Amino acid sequence: MPRIEIVTDIAAPIERVFDFARSIDVHQESQTRHGEKAVAGRTSGLIEAGETVTWEATHFGVRQRLASRIDAMTKPVHFRDSMISGAFAGFVHDHHFEEIPSGTRMTDVFDYTAPLGVLGRLADVLFLERYMRRLLEERNEVIRRLAEDA
Repeated sequence: MPRIEIVTDIAAPIERVFDFARSIDVHQESQTRHGEKAVAGRTSGLIEAGETVTWEATHFGVRQRLASRIDAMTKPVHFRDSMISGAFAGFVHDHHFEEIPSGTRMTDVFDYTAPLGVLGRLADVLFLERYMRRLLEERNEVIRRLAEDA
């Protein structure tokens, strides 16, 4: 399973960063270039443990749906979302939050398996890992900007 880890320091209180990270509305704002929209389950506000959300977005020129569930949550230090249906063979995304002197350190750990077996592994090497890293970095930049400006 490939793993992407991203650390983002944010000059804002941990509770604010945690809430922005689990906000459906903030996520949609961070992915506007892909037309990402919550279409089922929790479709706005703050997602909670046990809830699901289904996203619809265009990636690689194809309209796709992906559903995930919040499998674990310890406010305000961690939550985990896992894919329950979608284009990946599977993924688990852990969101960790830690107070630091300048505010909050947000760490994403995204473990995923590309679809299509050996073709998926080839796609991962050629472009998928970079694409997913960029999506997460774009999301984190929006979270950072909004949390620091609030």
